[in-house]
Amino acid sequence: MTPQQQFEAQLGTLIDKLTLLSKAQLEAQLNGYKAAEVHTIQYIGDHPTANVTQIAKAQYVTRGAVSKMTQRLMKRGLIQRYQKPDNKKALYFRLTPAGEKIYQIHAQLSRGFQQRDQSVFENVAPAEIQATLAFLEHYNQHLTQEITKRGLEK
Repeated sequence: MTPQQQFEAQLGTLIDKLTLLSKAQLEAQLNGYKAAEVHTIQYIGDHPTANVTQIAKAQYVTRGAVSKMTQRLMKRGLIQRYQKPDNKKALYFRLTPAGEKIYQIHAQLSRGFQQRDQSVFENVAPAEIQATLAFLEHYNQHLTQEITKRGLEK
């Protein structure tokens, strides 16, 4: 197996295990909410002046997909649409109190997952972690260039 194949296999296995370990807790605490809904709530919570274009770009989906998602979240009372007083054309989203509750539950679960895995990071040399992060950044930049080259950016 080439180093690239090994990397891709290990990364895939890592993601599968992270998903398996978190899935039960996420479903128990956020029952009835799909992962895409929670991720959209998280983005809006992290970016209070989020608009459809920004959300689509961050999640690598179409603006149409985000429009459908935000409509669904508004119907469920989790987000609300608003306009800034100085710009009546642009539409933005913010969390409602119900959306804020989902946002906080997700944040608490994420902190728990980080605590669960903290020992791994404590037992690896900082230089190793930095080298891994540098490689991932380089690989991510390559993928961004490929997305742009193929006209796939949303």
